[in-house]
Amino acid sequence: MKYDLVLLHAPSVYDFRKNPLLAGPISDVVPSSPVFEMYPIGLTSIADYLERYGLRVKIINIANRMLMSNKFNVEAKLKKMKTKAFGIDLHWLPHAHGSVELAKIVKNLHPEIPIIFGGLSATYYHKELIEYPFIDFVMRGDSTEKLMLLLMNKIEAGNTHYADIPNLTWKKGKEIGYNPITYVPKDLDDVDVPGYRYTIRSVFKYRNFLDPLPYNGWLQYPNTALLTARGCTQNCLICGGSKEAYDQNCNRNSLALRSPKKLVEDIQFIARFSRAPIFILHDLRQGGREYVKEFFSRVKELHLKNEIVFELFQYADEEFFQMMNESVPKYSIEITLETFDEKIRRYNGKFSCTNQKVIETLNFALQNGCKKIDLFFMVGIPGQTYTSAVENIDFCETIHLACHKDPRLFYFVAPLAPFLDPASPAFEHPEIHGYKKFCHSLEDHRKAITQPSWKHMLSYETKYMTRERIVNATYEAAERLNDFKLEYDLISQEDYFEIKVKIEKSKEYIGKIDHFLSLPAEEQAVEFAKIQEEIDELNKYSICGKNELKWEVQKNYANFFSLALVGIEQLYEDYVNKIRHFLSPRRREQFRLETEYRKVKG
Repeated sequence: MKYDLVLLHAPSVYDFRKNPLLAGPISDVVPSSPVFEMYPIGLTSIADYLERYGLRVKIINIANRMLMSNKFNVEAKLKKMKTKAFGIDLHWLPHAHGSVELAKIVKNLHPEIPIIFGGLSATYYHKELIEYPFIDFVMRGDSTEKLMLLLMNKIEAGNTHYADIPNLTWKKGKEIGYNPITYVPKDLDDVDVPGYRYTIRSVFKYRNFLDPLPYNGWLQYPNTALLTARGCTQNCLICGGSKEAYDQNCNRNSLALRSPKKLVEDIQFIARFSRAPIFILHDLRQGGREYVKEFFSRVKELHLKNEIVFELFQYADEEFFQMMNESVPKYSIEITLETFDEKIRRYNGKFSCTNQKVIETLNFALQNGCKKIDLFFMVGIPGQTYTSAVENIDFCETIHLACHKDPRLFYFVAPLAPFLDPASPAFEHPEIHGYKKFCHSLEDHRKAITQPSWKHMLSYETKYMTRERIVNATYEAAERLNDFKLEYDLISQEDYFEIKVKIEKSKEYIGKIDHFLSLPAEEQAVEFAKIQEEIDELNKYSICGKNELKWEVQKNYANFFSLALVGIEQLYEDYVNKIRHFLSPRRREQFRLETEYRKVKG
């Protein structure tokens, strides 16, 4: 089958199946594994937008395919691809190694086919990326759907004049161009983020169920997510998606929102094929009071069966939770507190209120029908000492008692790891915010992510903690949190002992790896090979229970018939769109379109 664009998602470290890496807890609090196989939702919005205009776009989650089977042959898969261009995301910096290595492989297999990079990290490091001989374009900024259509038009037409495409870094022979970031849309209503209609349609259209799966285990636990905005109103020091970071990296100085109407339409669409939880990314309140009221008014009319999970960035009053409870039959919330220390929270920007206000927020939620509250604490944030990192667990107990030992509260601790986010205030001004950076360039991060333990992956240390103390504080806090959960019956005895053993073994293997690194290179390889299986096991939820982060799934899909029906409807819409745009310069030959349409109609 021929495509116009094939979008690829790489593992964090390309050869992870051969080289053991003790990633430890760096991915414990996200759905994906240490391979970070969950691709950014922007891939689906790009694919969806391009297919509206008659292009054939395929997403292949290479990382997940590699995880699902050791027999999966990446080169054999890619060699068969017939396409006009390949796109590779470098959104999160932990993919610095895998994405570039995958680009090398693709260019070796298809030397004449252009390779396009995109994502927040690609935007930040675009000048380094374009210097690689196997990368042809970097599409910069946070909204590239329309720009990708412009670029694909040029590629198809053989037009090599790229200076008129906003946000594009390009290469033509020895000439390199850096077009300024001038395309920064003010709202998101003309794109679907994510493009779930594309995802469902592509399964039937391209007859492959495995390639576009978002992450390993999605079939058993099919989370969905919706993006409310690009940009942010908050300016958290450690976040590459903060207000300051977006301004510097993407030339975005104001929030771009999806309207409540569009969000609720997406929720309604998801509910047609899935009963899984729907995660609303970012705090709805960034849109303002009227935005929030309109959203809940619209979602109330759906009589939704799915659970909705909301993020909170700051204190919320009781009226907010009353609105939630009246509008959504089942909802949960996520809060990243980071620390019990009010001064550090104010300095860093996240939940900058008193601890009493934190507890008020939680009680308001619990008293107004909230099904689950996930609370996250971090190790390695600005101004934090070893002692204060561990004392977060004392605050967990304070919260738990103040909330009447409510079992709907779930507590997590994780390191700020492995890297400082590029463009974040902490990355740009490390000395001011108490950091020492070990990684500056893209190549620095590529080398760091391949280190054999997460201790050596860390791209930073703080004024108060070395990398070793960050690791030790993380494990000590995790041990204390595990004890706390057992004491208050928040975890089973079985899970308690499983986590306890994993933490103890993880600390032991951190020491073993340090010893191996002191050996000659040939001996290192032998020793690491001996512990590969143990490390693979330790990487699976090393400091928390594997089911603690999960929300209840009533049923994976409404039923297979409804999933298939939605897929066929989307296929029909796809071909109608092709015919609607037939006379534009972008269209394919009439014979092929009519043939495909007849097949669908038949």
